[in-house]
Amino acid sequence: MSQANKIILAMIAGLVIGFASGYTNDVINYIGQGFVMLLQMTALPYIAVSLVFGIGSMSRQQAKRLAKYGAVSFIILLFVVVGIILLAPIAFPDWSSAAFYSASIIREKETYNPLEYFLPANPFYSMANGVVPAVVVFSVFIGIGFIGIHNKRRSLYVFKDIRQALTRVTNTVMKMAPYGVLAIAWNASATLAEDEMDGLLVYFVTAASMTLLLTFVILPLIVAIFTPLTISQVFLACRSALITGFATGSIFVVIPVIAEDVKKQLVVHSHNHNSSTRLPSIIAPISYSLPMGGKLLVLLFILFAAWFNGEEIAIYDYPKLVLNGVLQLFGSQMIAVPNILERFAISASMFELYVVAEQLLVSRLAALLSVMFMTVLCMLIPMVIMHKVKFYTRPFIIFMISVPLCTSLILASLSFTFNSISHQYEGYQKFIDRDLLLPAAKARVLKEPAPDETPEIDAIENTMERINVRGILRMGYYADALPYAFHNKDGELVGLDIEIGHLLAQELEVDVEFVRIKRRNIEEYLNRGYLDIVASVPVTPGNLINHNLTNPHIQETLALLVKDKERSKYADWQRIVDDPSIVLGMPETHFYEKTVKKNMPNNVVHELSSPRQFFISDELGIDAMIYGAAGASAWTLLYPDYTVVIPEPRLPEIGMAFPVQKQDYEFEQFMNNWIAMKESGKTIDALFTFWIEGKRPIGFVR
Repeated sequence: MSQANKIILAMIAGLVIGFASGYTNDVINYIGQGFVMLLQMTALPYIAVSLVFGIGSMSRQQAKRLAKYGAVSFIILLFVVVGIILLAPIAFPDWSSAAFYSASIIREKETYNPLEYFLPANPFYSMANGVVPAVVVFSVFIGIGFIGIHNKRRSLYVFKDIRQALTRVTNTVMKMAPYGVLAIAWNASATLAEDEMDGLLVYFVTAASMTLLLTFVILPLIVAIFTPLTISQVFLACRSALITGFATGSIFVVIPVIAEDVKKQLVVHSHNHNSSTRLPSIIAPISYSLPMGGKLLVLLFILFAAWFNGEEIAIYDYPKLVLNGVLQLFGSQMIAVPNILERFAISASMFELYVVAEQLLVSRLAALLSVMFMTVLCMLIPMVIMHKVKFYTRPFIIFMISVPLCTSLILASLSFTFNSISHQYEGYQKFIDRDLLLPAAKARVLKEPAPDETPEIDAIENTMERINVRGILRMGYYADALPYAFHNKDGELVGLDIEIGHLLAQELEVDVEFVRIKRRNIEEYLNRGYLDIVASVPVTPGNLINHNLTNPHIQETLALLVKDKERSKYADWQRIVDDPSIVLGMPETHFYEKTVKKNMPNNVVHELSSPRQFFISDELGIDAMIYGAAGASAWTLLYPDYTVVIPEPRLPEIGMAFPVQKQDYEFEQFMNNWIAMKESGKTIDALFTFWIEGKRPIGFVR
């Protein structure tokens, strides 16, 4: 059995075992990681040595031809791949969606500095830290430096011998590929989280379809149309690399394999052109640093993210997307994706979905496409330089029939399948389908303040003493205070602040009573001792004047709630402030008239008694509502046609704090210390993760 077939069987076996058992352990994980690290061990040295030897052994004329024909070939392949990817939105269905709050929407974007990425100020730093583009540039310059040296053969042979040694090491490591691939596939399938698949099905299926079409139909046919190489020779040159790349999710580790296997196919056609067979060792490392193959699937994700957020990118914006995306993809994808999302006013929370998708499947699809792209490039350029390019009619006829037919069938099938799926929006259900994270205290919930049955207890000025005498911690909460206080599917009162109320009561060894109040009555009930503490409010000048607040327990970033299709209008605060036609709303807890008039003199800003007014009433003609990003994300789960936008420049965060009775500094100090204790113990973080982000906290002991 051939090595490639062994790798295929190993991958299938690993997937079956992992999915069937759901079991893995550290040994399996270490075997997989060890195999990948052994492949990485030779990859970067191979790139550097191959470039120095390959370019250094060329003449100036050969180098110019390589640059010219290489650029043309790359651009043609780039446009072919991008063209197919841009057809993908045809298949997207009409589904509603929304997501829990994600910290990524307030994350400061990383700036892409091409100078740091491509210019090796310290080549040894670049090599040690795996900055491949910088290593490529350094090696290219060293190779160019050798071109003008007359007695260079002796030095270049050293690089040639090192490359041969590295190739032998890589071949030795590849003999262990079946075991490494088995371990990787086993571990990946056993650790696949089912809930992470939500919302990604459309992206996965579309990305897989486009990748398979490009990898196994379009790109191989391009080689067959213009060169004497057949489709079977193309697959023979990249079969092992395709399987290993897919299994590891990395193109980097198989660069030496691609270069050496392509050389074997070129030898047959290299009569009197022996130097051209060395070109794959130059082309493969250089192409890795370019926005090629699987890297371009980022464009598909941007199209998917726009659709997922209800704001599809218009066709006339495609040139801008391609230009912006390709330029960004000269650098890291992890930097490029947030920047492109922001450029097209797509929710930054989609970046988190991108990371999950990459980990689950897409990195493997990207590796598959990149292997074929690199293989085709390594075949085309030497053939052009050797003057072996010729138009072959039979592959062209196959191309003209199969590509339009396959593309149409794939897009039509995807569209029909997606639209046939009975998709039910589950964001609201997931939001209300939660109970308290921690054990509950004995509790009672009042929809309105009850008649004062114990006025003598309420008259006690010391809050802590009053709680102990009453045996009850009485906490006020508000209607429409998502996600701090709301009723779950069973009608039970839950939420972040409610959970804190339960926790506080338990540690004070008393019961808890939650009373729904109106925000304008906070001070009245606190000052007469009916309430001991009230659910949190933003720390604004108005609230500081009107209430005695504890230290903040969480921080909120000011954001805007807007309709999905209008989000691009609200990317910049200055544009909003300068446009008097934009009418804003602000809940009464955030509203402070002096600040509003000072910072938004041109806009009409309405004070809202409840955020719900913004969604259900058109009387005021409000275009956007100013709200905290965490709370706003919760409302989008109820109203998925709306989304959260954080305009630039981002405003300072606002704390959320609990109002307590004025003049009772003892209880205020107690609460400040208690909150600090819960913060240091990561309890507040766990509650934030559960109630705001909608996730189960990891490693948190109840």
